[in-house]
Amino acid sequence: MDEQERAREAMAGMKFDPKLFVETIAPHSHNGLIGTQYVDHGDDWIELAFDYDETLVGDPETGILASGPIVSLCDMASGASIWLKAKRFAPAVTIDLRVDYLRPANVGARVTARMTCYRTTRSVAFVRGGAHDGDPDKPIAQVAGTFMFIKADE
Repeated sequence: MDEQERAREAMAGMKFDPKLFVETIAPHSHNGLIGTQYVDHGDDWIELAFDYDETLVGDPETGILASGPIVSLCDMASGASIWLKAKRFAPAVTIDLRVDYLRPANVGARVTARMTCYRTTRSVAFVRGGAHDGDPDKPIAQVAGTFMFIKADE
């Protein structure tokens, strides 16, 4: 059993702590590379963010961020919102994540994603939310996703 499998097994029976998760697990993934940070959470929602970084720019002439880091942030927040709703770590995979970009993020601005898990079934979870660069009333993107719970090999 490798380190990731041991971590998943240990987390499966625990109450999900999103701040601890982001601070300890996320830095060892692509979310660590984009600088994902915990902001806040509730029973079924979470806010995660990353600061502007020139290494995340998609267009060097304008300084506008690439879409990939924003999608990654929203995907990570989606998964965490599911675990908050489930009140435990429940491994899930992304079935569909629709991201409607409304405008580019302002150059130099911090990007925040707020995702809510609004419904779960035995095997599927549904999320929605968006990303903004300082004003939630002026979103960068609107997001909707569907995730499937996976079971560890027995």
